[in-house]
Amino acid sequence: MQRFFERLLTMDRRIIFVVIFLALSVPIFLQIKIDIQVTSEVQILYDALNELSRGSRILVSCDYDPGSEPELQPMAESGFRYFIENDLKFIIIGLWPQGPLQANKALEMISEVNEGFVVEDGDTLYFGHDLIVVGPDTIRYGIDFINLGYQVGQELVIQRMGSSFGAAFPNDSWYGRPIGEFSIMDGLNKLSDFDFIYNLSAGYPGTYEWVQFAVDRFHVPVGAGNTAVQAPLVYPYLDTGQLSGLLGGMKGGAEFEKLVGYKGRATLSMVSQTAAHIFVILFIVIGNIAYFATRGKQSKRGL
Repeated sequence: MQRFFERLLTMDRRIIFVVIFLALSVPIFLQIKIDIQVTSEVQILYDALNELSRGSRILVSCDYDPGSEPELQPMAESGFRYFIENDLKFIIIGLWPQGPLQANKALEMISEVNEGFVVEDGDTLYFGHDLIVVGPDTIRYGIDFINLGYQVGQELVIQRMGSSFGAAFPNDSWYGRPIGEFSIMDGLNKLSDFDFIYNLSAGYPGTYEWVQFAVDRFHVPVGAGNTAVQAPLVYPYLDTGQLSGLLGGMKGGAEFEKLVGYKGRATLSMVSQTAAHIFVILFIVIGNIAYFATRGKQSKRGL
């Protein structure tokens, strides 16, 4: 038995890597399901969105880059899907340079038709770009959604939107046309004209700044999705009612997918993440048992 524990302590670390790899990959291929319990902060965000009437306009600020994609991209995909299915119009911006590009990627992912085009009123509309098809619903760029791109300035951009939205984002990012030419922007002159803000944040600038300026100064409700590292830092805003719901990390994304009835990447990844955590804990327990079981013998050898 002593020799067995000694071998455990000298096990090739590559064996551990292989076990973790299998724990992450096998559950995805086997389509293993786990029961996901919805927490109150996710339910608050879902309820806040449910209270919006059809045709409401949501400002979506994607403040993250590809490094945070595994956690935040599923929130973008399930969020866009929910907006489309519930006839909520959305305007995409980003305080991070790559945020609006991540939004485009999310729309392409959920669109069920990404090839071909149609011509309407002299305009050529491409599926997966100008037209997004989700189930029986089809939304059109400039009417149901729009991407205004990135603007430099961090929280100063939010302050500028508070007085004049067009001054902060004068043109759209896809065609470079003035935002006044798109019907979705009719009546959106300043930040307080929006019905809700959906912020996906990986750091600065992000949820902190949206709460401090959009909520406290311009009184627009904000619901957020954060990385697991950042989420605990914004919980105080949730407790004070300044934040209208929070999706924390991959688990928060999976909970939101459960509420909207969409089994996406967050749900699938939660199974792998849970399996990996179980094996990591087992390795820690086994390693400690082996260490204490051989410690006496090693002490004698030292003498």
